[in-house]
Amino acid sequence: MTQNPETPVTVDLLQGLLADWFAPWIQAMGLRVESFAEGEVTLRLPQSDQLSRVGGMLCGQAMMSAADTAMVLAIVTQLGTRRPMTTVQLNTSFLKPLSGQDARITARVVRAGKSLVFGEIDISGASDGKSVCRASTTYALL
Repeated sequence: MTQNPETPVTVDLLQGLLADWFAPWIQAMGLRVESFAEGEVTLRLPQSDQLSRVGGMLCGQAMMSAADTAMVLAIVTQLGTRRPMTTVQLNTSFLKPLSGQDARITARVVRAGKSLVFGEIDISGASDGKSVCRASTTYALL
């Protein structure tokens, strides 16, 4: 791992980055770090009326925001906290609606190069484990 030895990755560090790095409206989503490994993070997005549309379905905007956020943290687990980055591309496919349960977002680094990082994200129901959204991403390292 190329993580800076002074700042080991922990669940608390990643949870703290959600509070420190992201806009207040992302923080208001209530994302929680469930687990991580090198190049991978799993977040939980609590079901809420504020993130739902007609019929109680989790809105696509919330899923895309959660996917983008999870990928940033997955990159941190591999490259550390001192690498500024920005999203270049986020391609999202919505497979089926999610309602009545929390979402589980798992982001994985597929390849980290010198200037670009490629990743994949799966969003599934936290209760039933069924995949509801898949995304691929590209980030530029600044």
